[in-house]
Amino acid sequence: MEPNELRAAIEAVLFISSDPIKIDELADSFDESKDAVATQLDEIKRFLDEHAGGFMLEQTAGGWRLATRPEHDSILKKHFAKKGENRMSIAALETLAIVAYRQPITAPEVSEIRGVNSTAVIRTLLERRMIRVSGRKNVVGSPFLYRTTKEFLVHFGLNDIRDLPRLEEFGDLIGENINEDLVTAIQTAETNIENAEIVEENVEEAVEERVEEEQPIAVAVEETQLESFASDSAEEE
Repeated sequence: MEPNELRAAIEAVLFISSDPIKIDELADSFDESKDAVATQLDEIKRFLDEHAGGFMLEQTAGGWRLATRPEHDSILKKHFAKKGENRMSIAALETLAIVAYRQPITAPEVSEIRGVNSTAVIRTLLERRMIRVSGRKNVVGSPFLYRTTKEFLVHFGLNDIRDLPRLEEFGDLIGENINEDLVTAIQTAETNIENAEIVEENVEEAVEERVEEEQPIAVAVEETQLESFASDSAEEE
């Protein structure tokens, strides 16, 4: 395939695709080398950047996609204001911020940071595929651990979770202001995104501590509800 033909074909695929496409996928589709595809992607990106139109080519979630430019965000938000029902609530965005910066994390830990029961919000984020179950924490009750997903990266235009901005700047990324108290709570939380190793606890000691502290039964109910929902989701998939 001639370079111009390959470039046009890549543009067509990127235009109709709703998800980022990896270079090796494009190479397989056109029976071309990865280097040839990468060269044409660079050409497309250069052309769009030089002409400063409404589109740009960006690398996100390990692939490439056509996207609108950030400077047009306010115009797009105004134009699509009638579709506000599809936007995430402040509660969902707060919960998503907690998971993003403190993953892997359990539902009780999320609720503790937010100061309110977060079961319903976590369920919503699971339904929207912004977060996923990534395992269980090795403590009493074995609560689910949650992480962000590829859909999260795509939604916010990130290539990797390491591309997250500083927590204080997360509000700019999502287009909403994050409460300063919540930012502080996330920063001081024990779970750390840079040290995701789950520390094993002595089961007997944990049971004694739970009895002594008279932990609210709502936590157990919360985990039961989410476990049921996660199990149903897994069966559907």
